[in-house]
Amino acid sequence: MSPTANTTKFFDCYKGVELPRLPLPPSPPPPTTPKGYVLFASANAYAGHGGNPIDDQPASVHSVDECATRCNADDRCGCVTYQVASSTNQVQCWKREQCVAYQFESSPGYDVLVNLQRTPMNLPTPPAKDAIALGFTIEAEGFGCVVEAETIEEARHARPAAAAAVSTPKGVEARAANGSLSDFLAEMAAMTRTPLAAYAKAWTYLPQVMVDLGKTVTPTEPPEGMVYVPKAMFSYECRGIEIEGDDEHGVDVQMPWEARPQRNHAKNMTVGPFYMDRAPVTNVRYFAYLGATGYAPSDRRFWLAQWNGSASPPAHLEAMPVTYVSLQEARLFCSWAGGRLPHTWEWQYAAQGTDGRLYPWGSDKNKEGALPTFNTGQKCPGPEKVGVHSPAGDSPFGLQDMVGNVWQYTDEFYDEHTRAVLLRGGSNYRPSGSTWYFPNQPELNTHNKYFLMSDSYERAGTIGFRCLADA
Repeated sequence: MSPTANTTKFFDCYKGVELPRLPLPPSPPPPTTPKGYVLFASANAYAGHGGNPIDDQPASVHSVDECATRCNADDRCGCVTYQVASSTNQVQCWKREQCVAYQFESSPGYDVLVNLQRTPMNLPTPPAKDAIALGFTIEAEGFGCVVEAETIEEARHARPAAAAAVSTPKGVEARAANGSLSDFLAEMAAMTRTPLAAYAKAWTYLPQVMVDLGKTVTPTEPPEGMVYVPKAMFSYECRGIEIEGDDEHGVDVQMPWEARPQRNHAKNMTVGPFYMDRAPVTNVRYFAYLGATGYAPSDRRFWLAQWNGSASPPAHLEAMPVTYVSLQEARLFCSWAGGRLPHTWEWQYAAQGTDGRLYPWGSDKNKEGALPTFNTGQKCPGPEKVGVHSPAGDSPFGLQDMVGNVWQYTDEFYDEHTRAVLLRGGSNYRPSGSTWYFPNQPELNTHNKYFLMSDSYERAGTIGFRCLADA
């Protein structure tokens, strides 16, 4: 390669070290081939492997040059495959057309000559006078990576800028998004200090941590719009409804009492007392919060998309659950309102009571007037107004819209690489066209796992939330 300046430095960006310049190796002597041809040794060209047959059977000739002469005499011929018989030195020669070198099959005992006039190729050229050589090792299953820079300090854009970290959970270190090349090289050096071969090949679970939600200030009187849920012994049983995965591969989440991630969860626990929003937070309540706090996200993509760019919710949306807000935005609202998001077992206890019912109103999914109308198709209709299915669809404590209207944020989990939140309750819409869309069930003993990546990614027209205050 030719450097852009004598001061140019080169770095192995896999191991994070500077590469020394090496003397150029001598050019190997060109292989002896007929004029106008290039040799691909230990290769074969035939149907499906870089050459369509002209000859079904080989011609026996006395030399490789004679094989090339046969190709020259046939305007269709772009290359020849040949094989030298070790006992007689006779050459078996096959003519091929429409030759594509990268499709040739590796085949010891055969060679291919490509006619350069009929099959133009970019052949290697001798190194330039100012060329240099670099050398570095690549470990098995690693990769080669070289970066060129005048100086480390000036190479500020050699590392792609990542999106700013958002809603970083407690215990997760936020990493700088715009580090210098020197920062990047130091990080890679630390990461690759232990060779890949030193790591065990056996697959193991990545342990997950549930984010601590803390406790709220205890209200001195029942908060407006909230329902009191008394303390009780609760038998929590829930399972993830992800499409793929099983316990052997760590699907779903790892509850604080569990040794590893798994799909099914169960624990007898004391829950409550607390206050919980009677209904999911509505657009009109969220608008009041914006007016009181002046909150506006730095990344506005999909934020309050159902408002269609308006600074306030259209009148017909005011009583509907607010959607298109991220997990962190839901947390900020609840904190402003003196609450927090519920733990998944708190949410389930408030929806289910202590008798293990499948739905807030009982065990009959089809109870008249209890469940919002489920929609499919290519367009999300948005949720229904809160309270439309009350009291038929209320929980034992009088909570509305616990299932079937909007998914609701609860607990967040993270491991070394990923973050996710448990969504509860299901929504009134699931796209059609594929069985791979996010599974949707209203049963109270189910949840789904929603991966978290950024505020804009998390905002969805089917996800809302409600707040809880400790009592």
